[in-house]
Amino acid sequence: MKLGHAVGCHQKASRSFFINNYQLPVCARCSGVLLGQAMAVLAMIFFRYIGSITWGIVFLAVMFIDWLTQATKLKKSTNSRRLITGLLGGIGYITVLTNLILVVLR
Repeated sequence: MKLGHAVGCHQKASRSFFINNYQLPVCARCSGVLLGQAMAVLAMIFFRYIGSITWGIVFLAVMFIDWLTQATKLKKSTNSRRLITGLLGGIGYITVLTNLILVVLR
């Protein structure tokens, strides 16, 4: 569970996945974010693909809107929705960060 704290995850049981009654070290949204970041980095390494900053921002916005509607109790989020929006957010984060780094290096 130290991994969850290291990446800043709240680790709430109600928002986490369990395997054989074992709570995963990060919640559903953080699982998606970490998986999305890994997928984006692998896509850049193996396919030399860097998405557009516009799509990166859109993906981050989708995750933010899911969080905001949940935080304001407008709509209840589910762990599967958190995982998917986290996945998009992770891809979006790496995409935006990479594009900004490339702008600075040019």
